[in-house]
Amino acid sequence: MKVIFPKETQQSILAILSLSYDIAEASSLSFLLVEHVFGWTRTSIIINSAHTPTLAQQNLLDSCLVRLQNQEPIQYIIGMADFYGRTFHVNEYTLIPRQETESLIQYIKAYQAWSQPKIADIGTGSGCIPCTLSLEMATSEVHAYDISEEALSVATQNAQALGCSSIQFHSIDILHDSLAESGFDLIVSNPPYVLQSEKNTMHANVLEHEPHLALFVEDDNPLVFYKVIARQAKTALKPGGVLFFEINEQYGNPTEGLLLSLGYHHTQIHLDIHGKDRFVSAQWG
Repeated sequence: MKVIFPKETQQSILAILSLSYDIAEASSLSFLLVEHVFGWTRTSIIINSAHTPTLAQQNLLDSCLVRLQNQEPIQYIIGMADFYGRTFHVNEYTLIPRQETESLIQYIKAYQAWSQPKIADIGTGSGCIPCTLSLEMATSEVHAYDISEEALSVATQNAQALGCSSIQFHSIDILHDSLAESGFDLIVSNPPYVLQSEKNTMHANVLEHEPHLALFVEDDNPLVFYKVIARQAKTALKPGGVLFFEINEQYGNPTEGLLLSLGYHHTQIHLDIHGKDRFVSAQWG
């Protein structure tokens, strides 16, 4: 293999990716890619020492470039995504953790002075929410639920890697099964909330690669998951227990109205980092 240099290699990758992405995103992707393939940090690129790539590295680089040109998210390509200052394993069976969802953690932490809360997360995906809550709060017990066995496998791996292996994971179809546990201080859920009709507004990297099971809900019943979870939470929460949802920005008021109609109180809509209605909280009992 011929000798290559980090700076020139990163710039060549940037030129290729600029044909498919805007320059800022292409630049970010190029740095992530050379770190993934060659282990080069930005400091390595500045130093720019000569490197002889292995055949495996060259093949990996070629494969990753093709996948990026096909709009596959970089997180799936490198198998990792950052959330709340920690790195989580992800794959095609899990949604990629969003920066917006980090605000959910902040709202929960600030909601009240929690004292060793018992927590449930419904629709756990990669496990980023229960793992983060377990590490950020002095929890007494954490349960995480998902319909996807593949997602639960990833979530379990993340819990073990992050040192919160005491989280209990459960396979459940929340639309048809009941929670077996109760006495929760907090139930949190980021369920499917993207309308089928919104598909034509979505980026290809999401629509063509992230799991539709975790994304979409039928247009004629957009609050179906919220209705089911909120009804179950009435018996699963302790008196005074709290419910937190991530929501479609269009449905802040309807979700709040739903919770009030079911007997919840102290309902509140919370904004995400873009100033959009993104979370709803409510108290039971």
